[in-house]
Amino acid sequence: MIRSLILPAAAALLLSACAQAPLRGSGDLGLVIERASGSVQIIETSHGQALTRLDGLGDLSHASAVFSRDQRYAYVFGRDGGLSKIDLLKQRIDKRLIQGGNSIGGAISQDGSLIAVSNYVPGGVKVFDAATLELVADIPATLLADGSKRSRVVGLVDAPGQRFVFSLFDSGEIWSADFSQGNTPQITRYSDIGKQPYDALITADGRYYLAGLFGEDGMAQLDLWHPERGVKRVLGDYGRGQAKLPVYKMPHLEGWALADNQAFVPAVGRHQVLVMDARSWQQTAAIAVAGQPVFVTARPDGRQLWVNFAYPDNDRVQVIDSESHQVIADLKPGPAVLHMEFTGRGDQLWLSVRDADQVQVWDPYRLKRLASLRAAAPSGIFFSSRAQQMGY
Repeated sequence: MIRSLILPAAAALLLSACAQAPLRGSGDLGLVIERASGSVQIIETSHGQALTRLDGLGDLSHASAVFSRDQRYAYVFGRDGGLSKIDLLKQRIDKRLIQGGNSIGGAISQDGSLIAVSNYVPGGVKVFDAATLELVADIPATLLADGSKRSRVVGLVDAPGQRFVFSLFDSGEIWSADFSQGNTPQITRYSDIGKQPYDALITADGRYYLAGLFGEDGMAQLDLWHPERGVKRVLGDYGRGQAKLPVYKMPHLEGWALADNQAFVPAVGRHQVLVMDARSWQQTAAIAVAGQPVFVTARPDGRQLWVNFAYPDNDRVQVIDSESHQVIADLKPGPAVLHMEFTGRGDQLWLSVRDADQVQVWDPYRLKRLASLRAAAPSGIFFSSRAQQMGY
């Protein structure tokens, strides 16, 4: 009698399991930001498809995302101060909070336990527990001279040693917040680094932090192996001061590229990609391109650079050979190409075409379009493989 009861129960459990969604790994998942509708699509790259859409994420006009170290969760930073934790496997918003009034990106700590958000309003950085989104630390930025507000924070990145590094736009500073000894950070401040740092990047090995300057030429560089040496100026003629054209959109420095011991940086207000020696940080060349570059994205093997542009050339993407510096392809995916993202091993490049309501999947070796997905005014594309990369 007992056996006869067990068998139907086991069969029912088996049928229930078969009715559920199939088991799925998180390694080939990602997000597409739909900026106009405050939604995201969860996508997977193995079959080039969208899995679901999640609504209710607020103002995503300048949204970015980072991923937990197990690549299951995505953390989306909205312009309205929203911080959303998304479960990629259960395809739902796990938790969401409004932590500020105007945010401009964030980062996840080296060990994956902390999420930091940089804020324009109120000026500063807030740090949260990655599991619960409970507030761990509040780091207010420098109070401005008139006492009315604090400096806006930009260029927030994670760095080795459980650190976050960021720039203060209004007060011309770089700060390092060290959480290696616990949740009370040790703050190191570098002042007079240059006028109006507007964005920043960290090299893939986590050694150099570089901030672009809006108010003067050059970039401010902090060597995190030798922070005692302070901040120095590199690429002295890089910046808005030398621009010969109106600046339609400031380039994103996190969209630069490093290949073959060369750094490729989008020029400000010029139809050029600048080339630097990645050891001496001196400019070695300038590559003429079709418009004002916004992102310069390297294929993971370093052989190609994909470049998109500000208006009015934002319907184009050019492909550069990193060795010869020659433009080897001039593509026109569609109106308003905003963002590009390679899969972890570089077999695909995904790009968003905002004004065509499309995300396109390309084969970067054959330079052929493989697929198109419908998306509502897509902008940022972020794959979970970023979880294993410094500065993402």
